[in-house]
Amino acid sequence: MLVKAKNFLSDVQAELKKVTWPARKDTISTTWVVVAIIILISFYLGICDFILAKLIRVIIR
Repeated sequence: MLVKAKNFLSDVQAELKKVTWPARKDTISTTWVVVAIIILISFYLGICDFILAKLIRVIIR
């Protein structure tokens, strides 16, 4: 079992050496895009929730 684990970790290390990692600049810019999209979607969902809550209150009364 220990041999299998050692072989597995060796294979993982070999595969990670093949990976082309993005540059730091690319990672930072992509992160900002994701954060901006999350903020926009949050505002949109918050507005939808507010409107639907008001609508339901009007229907219930």
